[in-house]
Amino acid sequence: MSILKRLSNMLKESPVEAPQKVENEKLAAAVLMVEVAAHDGEISRVEREHILHLLENKLGLSEAEALELFVEAIATQNDANHILSFTRKIKDHFDEAGRQHILELMWEVVFADGKEDLYESNLLRRVTGLLYISDKQSGQIKKKVKARLGLN
Repeated sequence: MSILKRLSNMLKESPVEAPQKVENEKLAAAVLMVEVAAHDGEISRVEREHILHLLENKLGLSEAEALELFVEAIATQNDANHILSFTRKIKDHFDEAGRQHILELMWEVVFADGKEDLYESNLLRRVTGLLYISDKQSGQIKKKVKARLGLN
């Protein structure tokens, strides 16, 4: 079953318990990070390693779980038509803090290779609006990520 289909099924379940919500956030974050990394036409080795690092260290997955989630996210990334419905489900399911956390992870992927690619930053601007996060907040998140990565 595709990751987007699994997410849709999970978001339909109710009530959403805290552990399930955490798993949904991990799933959503993985798909969007892969989308950001692949938006310029390929996922570089640096981007792949950084996504795996984020999945393990920021989302608390084991190395095997991170790799499994990454591979599944890659398998569904080619179906880009789902980005609108996918971001709508995330917007409807997560509170502002959860959506901001996902956006922060996406900015981490953008800067994984030390630079901001035009296609990736364009995607982030679109996703920011679709997740109902203000441009100001996105800018603050972007600056925070750049500072953390030493890119100022």
